[in-house]
Amino acid sequence: MRALRAAWWSVLLLSGCAQVARPPAPVPGAPPPPSTPAYEIVQGRGPDVVARLRAAPPLAQPEVADGATPDGDENLLRAQGLVKIGTGRYPSGDLAALRDDVARQARKSGADKALIYPPQALGAPALANFFVRLHLPFGANFRDLTDPERQTLGSGGVEIGEVVGGTPASEANLREGDFVVAFNKMPVRDKAQFQDLLQAHMGKRVTLTIRRNGATMKRLVVLGTLAPAAGH
Repeated sequence: MRALRAAWWSVLLLSGCAQVARPPAPVPGAPPPPSTPAYEIVQGRGPDVVARLRAAPPLAQPEVADGATPDGDENLLRAQGLVKIGTGRYPSGDLAALRDDVARQARKSGADKALIYPPQALGAPALANFFVRLHLPFGANFRDLTDPERQTLGSGGVEIGEVVGGTPASEANLREGDFVVAFNKMPVRDKAQFQDLLQAHMGKRVTLTIRRNGATMKRLVVLGTLAPAAGH
């Protein structure tokens, strides 16, 4: 249970006129595309974590669609409460087989949505990113401060990173780049202490003192809880 919690505190051919598309240019020295599908889990978001934190039961048929750009899609889906849990690399051959492979992996990993990206160069694999909507007690990444940041703030603290939409952090209007310097008026020392405070106050209202663009402000955060493990 504690290890599981710690893992979380530390996703064409239609046009008005026909056009002939040029094949992507080969990349010198690029490795060949995989002969079989390969799936890489985002660190800390393995099947056990996804099963425990998902917001709803797995879909019988997850959504599989064409993506626009990996980074842009990830930012858009994060704002909608969907978190990337893995990336797949596939032989860039049969489109129908690719979609079947992606759908199969989406069901296996418990993803709610998968987006497919064509090869960017000859000899490169096709990619797919997998996303799931999770129930997160806080809903934002955070990191330790650098020494220059500590000197500028005149204190310890953490910097907020990615904020997932629909979570306590998002609803409290926390933003990427905010510095959290106090928790219920208690000075925040570092990431480890902040993580412990969040875990100790799950299900409670807490007040975070933050610094944003040189201004100091307070944010009321209603922390969520983890669902009880099966059999408990």
